[in-house]
Amino acid sequence: MTTTSTPRHTAEELQRLAEQAGRDLEEASALDVLRWAAETFGPRFCVTSSMEDAVVAHLASRALPGVDVVFLDTGYHFPETIGTRDAVAAVMDVNVITLTPRQTVAEQDAEYGPKLHDRDPDLCCALRKVAPLEQGLRDYDAWATGLRRDESPTRANTPVVSWDAKRRKVKIAPIARWTQADVEAYVAEHGVLTNPLLMDGYASVGCAPCTRRVLEGEDARSGRWAGLGKTECGIHL
Repeated sequence: MTTTSTPRHTAEELQRLAEQAGRDLEEASALDVLRWAAETFGPRFCVTSSMEDAVVAHLASRALPGVDVVFLDTGYHFPETIGTRDAVAAVMDVNVITLTPRQTVAEQDAEYGPKLHDRDPDLCCALRKVAPLEQGLRDYDAWATGLRRDESPTRANTPVVSWDAKRRKVKIAPIARWTQADVEAYVAEHGVLTNPLLMDGYASVGCAPCTRRVLEGEDARSGRWAGLGKTECGIHL
């Protein structure tokens, strides 16, 4: 799928669409939400995926075969995450697009010093995640994420459809109302690919230097930036 089509909507129209859909689709199924997105935005709609699992990508492929799935390769991923991306590209009816930061890890180390993720994780995320995504989403009117309300307190109020004012795009979280049990049931029913690290004590998978296994009783996001008082990379702020 390509993204060279002419924009169908102005920013003001997109905002109105987002606000109306946020009201109308709150109780809709994830697949119906994605069907609305496919019908409304066509090739100017994409899915972003961390390759923790391919649930939203799989759902979106049912609504829009060949849908663009955007993956941020930060240069710090676990090999299992890159393997999941490659497997998704090989077996699912999606078009995986890999975005990379302006600098390689080595170039970033030369400019900012090594292990920026330990000294200033917000800046590291801004350089290696937020900035590439801003550039990568420029040809889309709407994007979908795998955010869920049950993942952490900071995500408890995630809307199913909202207006992303920072990027001036429609933001869609089709599985916002799902629980972890819902995800597992969908994976089992449809044989959806998941990151092998989820079977090795990781409940949320990010960059290797900033991700650890979770302990019993911790929420799914507690293994990200542990001990740093940071819970989000900045993409969803």
